[in-house]
Amino acid sequence: MGPREVTKEIYLVVGADITDPRDCAIYLLDLGDLVMIDAGAGESYDEIVLNIERLGLDPTKLTTIILTHCHIDHIGGAPRFREAFGAQIIMHHLDAESVERGDDGMTAASWYNLRFPPMSVDVKLKKEEERLLFGDQEVICLHTPGHTPGSLSVYLDRGGNRILFGQDIHGPFSEDFGSDLAAWRQSMQRLLALEADILCEGHFGVYQPKEGVAAYIEHYLEQYGEGND
Repeated sequence: MGPREVTKEIYLVVGADITDPRDCAIYLLDLGDLVMIDAGAGESYDEIVLNIERLGLDPTKLTTIILTHCHIDHIGGAPRFREAFGAQIIMHHLDAESVERGDDGMTAASWYNLRFPPMSVDVKLKKEEERLLFGDQEVICLHTPGHTPGSLSVYLDRGGNRILFGQDIHGPFSEDFGSDLAAWRQSMQRLLALEADILCEGHFGVYQPKEGVAAYIEHYLEQYGEGND
């Protein structure tokens, strides 16, 4: 299975069924400039570039990579993309700390038998909500801690749809990377309140319509309800 369109100008470029099974799902936004949500584990760089080209897009227009959290399956490819295309790296400052010191535990690199060398982060978000502008398109980054302290969710309104990039809503949760189930539950309620039409998840693909998005989030809220801390 190859790269595919999620909705107009938004694409699924990479997933475990497309490239390396260690890769998260990577989404690409064609907003004039290209914006990538996450960067995979790092071994699939060449195939990712080829997939972008297969979609009829120019990888040299990749200006920005938003990293939703600090785990290796989401960040491993970021240094290579920045080196090749000059893309700036954006993430929440709480997870950026682990990335910048190359912490193999907090980045879960040790879980994947990989190493992640220290990488600087260009833009470190600190507010609960940050609005980024690409041309005339606003992209909103929400601090949604729980899976990790600095987890981000990203959404935009485009073509009559609210599209939510909610990576790793499902967890897992571990003391090894600072998970907080109480904070996660609050984050999930915040995502439910968005009433997104399309959910682009980090490992299990795309969910729609609005009722399907809500059902997906509510399933995990039920699974990790009070008393499971």
